[in-house]
Amino acid sequence: MSVNYSDYVAGLVTKARAAQAIAENFTQEQVDDLTCAVAYALTKPEVALKFGEMLVEESGMGIPQDKQAKMFGKVKGTYSQMKGCKSVGLVEVDEKMGMEKYARPMGVIGAIIPVTNGEATPVVKSLMALKTRNAVILAPHPKARKTNFAVTEAIREAIVKMGAPADLVQSIDPEYVSIETSQALMNQVDFILATGGTPMVRQAYSSGNPAIGVGTGNVVSIVDGTTDLDKAADMIVRSKSFDNATSCSTENSIICFESCYDDFVKAMEKLGTYVVKEGSEEKANLLKTIWPESPKNHDLNRQIVAQPAKEIAKAAGINVPDNTKVVMVEENDGFGNEFPFTGEKLSPVAAIRKAKDFEDAVDQMMKILEYQGKGHSCGIHTTVKERVTYLGEKVPVCKVCVNLPQSLSNSGSWVCGFPMSMTLGCGTWGHNSISHNATWKDLLNFTYVAREIPSYQPTDEALFDNGAVKAKIDA
Repeated sequence: MSVNYSDYVAGLVTKARAAQAIAENFTQEQVDDLTCAVAYALTKPEVALKFGEMLVEESGMGIPQDKQAKMFGKVKGTYSQMKGCKSVGLVEVDEKMGMEKYARPMGVIGAIIPVTNGEATPVVKSLMALKTRNAVILAPHPKARKTNFAVTEAIREAIVKMGAPADLVQSIDPEYVSIETSQALMNQVDFILATGGTPMVRQAYSSGNPAIGVGTGNVVSIVDGTTDLDKAADMIVRSKSFDNATSCSTENSIICFESCYDDFVKAMEKLGTYVVKEGSEEKANLLKTIWPESPKNHDLNRQIVAQPAKEIAKAAGINVPDNTKVVMVEENDGFGNEFPFTGEKLSPVAAIRKAKDFEDAVDQMMKILEYQGKGHSCGIHTTVKERVTYLGEKVPVCKVCVNLPQSLSNSGSWVCGFPMSMTLGCGTWGHNSISHNATWKDLLNFTYVAREIPSYQPTDEALFDNGAVKAKIDA
């Protein structure tokens, strides 16, 4: 069947514009009731679990119960952050400067949905659009097309019950999901919110329309031995094993001080981590299992993505205990293409390295990020404040997690201050337009109104009051 993708998308956009024209006149109360309805309906335990099970069955990735937990955390968290916040009309007044700020919708949002988080991302992005009186069209990964459509239908049902147009939220029909459809969508909408692989994000930025996209994750965490090693290990195992590491936000490399290395490894092993030794046959086999064409290229074997650690080990011919949650590989020889364990693995497989001291650990972290993951996140388990400050000032990432489980924190959680989000900005380091976690506030236009005020122009004496600078210039 020949499909004109542009015409198909144009039909969706036409319906979205008609619905958005109605939403443009919604009151703040209507908007808030609408977002409450969607968040409530989609986080009912049986609903969240159903979609988690559906996505695991369709994609072959992840763990249903973890996906249910993700729905609870991200959807409820997203709604909690927007609840009670003004997003309609006059939102800010500066009496002194005579300024008023009015929140306005953008129009039709094109939302690219990844397979790895295909259960929660459609809901989160729909809430962001509804809060800002926009319409949204969801474009899923082919391996999540059926789940995305089912989630969208549940959202639309809640919207209709609130008396709003269903077409405020639409999905690409499973029959038409393709790269060509996503490209046509990005060419026709007013704004693009892209979460997915690097190629898709680059297409979003090159579409000619305004876009927010995210960079590649390859998170590095330092363990310096100044915190309880059992607690640090618990956080890392929970983070690395959650949903079989579908998230690009999880620890991919752990840099541990030599002084506490053996004790940390033992702490990890007690919690279900299997350690693959440097230079072993097991390591060589695992490398070939994850990157079958190495060293020619380092394209991940898609069959291992978000699979249980025990299954990945079995595929590599490694016999591990039944309780294995994480495989941790020693990688001390180098960085980059010749040492692929320093890169992203999208699985419960992590690399571990030794560092002499903090300076050495940061140097290794920098080399790993130069290879992959610049801009995204890093972490440290420490009690030394100065080390945290150094990371915040020197390492090219947008998020630093301190004594936290990475994948359960850097996209927002109830126990840290990062905003709940499914779209994590990586700054110019990651070729992104934002450095923060994208929220509903990123889907607003603003109109600014100015009125005449008394002049606030300073005298030259007051403006140029730095005598030392003036003396150097005048000399």
